[in-house]
Amino acid sequence: MYPGIHARSTPEKPAVVMAGSGRVLTYAELDHDSAKLARVLHDAGLRRGDVVALLSDNAAECFEVYWAAMRSGLYITAINRHLAADEVGYIVNDSGAKALVVSAALKEIAEAIVPLTNAAELKLAFGGEVAGYGDYRNALENAGPALGDQPRGAEMLYSSGTTGRPKGVRLPLPDRQVDEPGDFLVPLFQKMYGLGPDDVYLSPAPIYHTAPLRWCGVFHSLGATVVVMEKFDPEQALAVIERHGVTATQMVPTMFVRMLKLPEEIRNRYDIGSLKVAVHAAAPCPVDVKRKMIDWWGPIIHEYYGSTEGNGITFIDTPQWLERPGSVGRSALGPVHICDDNDRELPPGKVGLIYFERDELPFVYHNDPGKTRAAQHPDHPNWTAIGDVGYVDDDGYVFLTDRKSFMIISGGVNIYPQEIEAVLTLHPKVFDVAVIGIPDPEMGEQVKAVVQPAAGAAAGADLERELIEYVRARIAHYKAPRSVDFVGQLPRTPTGKLLKHAIRQPYLNGASATV
Repeated sequence: MYPGIHARSTPEKPAVVMAGSGRVLTYAELDHDSAKLARVLHDAGLRRGDVVALLSDNAAECFEVYWAAMRSGLYITAINRHLAADEVGYIVNDSGAKALVVSAALKEIAEAIVPLTNAAELKLAFGGEVAGYGDYRNALENAGPALGDQPRGAEMLYSSGTTGRPKGVRLPLPDRQVDEPGDFLVPLFQKMYGLGPDDVYLSPAPIYHTAPLRWCGVFHSLGATVVVMEKFDPEQALAVIERHGVTATQMVPTMFVRMLKLPEEIRNRYDIGSLKVAVHAAAPCPVDVKRKMIDWWGPIIHEYYGSTEGNGITFIDTPQWLERPGSVGRSALGPVHICDDNDRELPPGKVGLIYFERDELPFVYHNDPGKTRAAQHPDHPNWTAIGDVGYVDDDGYVFLTDRKSFMIISGGVNIYPQEIEAVLTLHPKVFDVAVIGIPDPEMGEQVKAVVQPAAGAAAGADLERELIEYVRARIAHYKAPRSVDFVGQLPRTPTGKLLKHAIRQPYLNGASATV
């Protein structure tokens, strides 16, 4: 479904509310402006399967661009606004975008990419003047009449680049019109979570990321109100839930940790009783963190495990998780297979590469058939893996251990950093932590913890010993860090993923990250 349906039934209902500024975009406005932009894109020559790129902060116009693409049979490529100009230019060019829409809030980088993106002939800027771009509002005001029914578009987003250069994930375009039902997430939200048009959804993450963008679109399909935070802040998130009567939200585990580390009197200051569904995803959630969230928010915590590639998805609710702590649930789309390094399928309980089986190949990496083939099982091309390692139990519940590329091999033994990070995450003197493998002349690799100390915690030898002993007291000694370095800040994407290649690189170059 699309906003036009709700614009006819509830035209003045808020479709988007910006949490900081209070700006409201009604369903009538969202429908009108996305229809006008769809006409502008059509008149610029864009046709089914073409790409419109979006470079923006969290702004209401993002959803106008999103729905213009959805109602035009176009792909939308939302770009990480924290990238450098040449990285943004690479994505615009690699995606083949014929149109580029930017926010004036990103004026400096938007202007820097103009000479790098000549193939995107239509360039529009909203929120102010940007050299090299036409005026977005003026283009909408002068657009011709709305087009008739169009085929539905899709997202073509780029992976976050946590293990290298971003890869464009091209999903098949749906074989249906924009006003026809078909997105499996819409009925799933209705059935699994009991959500509908009366709900208020809080989106605290950057909308260029797959889940926030797509989930906001699903709530618009339902006719609900989407409240968007311009930037996540743990206390403000609680305040927004209370102020807007938020009933559903999706967060990443890092956000849970930040909220849990607020003083108890601050956490208890806000009424969050309106919440009935809180979903987390995007990164593994330590068991202790999730237990504390369930204790605080109640049995409303849901989790799913998926990817930008959309090759598979699992779901688990609170009662199921309490029976199997650490699981990310069972597959909702197809069988799960766990394979060893020789591509042989493993029995339940054995750790290996996670493959999802589908009836057909669910995605390709844009302009990179080699990477597409590498994601496929050599004997079963409809089994695909994105690099996650884990196991299934006898009932088909999936447990993640780590990314294959992050695994540490020390003395021939596999060590999974995620397990060690989960132990250290809630230590009161740790604000953030990454565990990596660094070169070791005897063992091949050794375990190193890189820690951002909590406010007031003194970095140094005493804290290093305390943290190592803390880990040794809770898991096998051989998994404990051999050493701890302290840094002012760890690099994470705004969606909570650690940029481990950036953390590890100085050690590969022979330098120390110690501050």
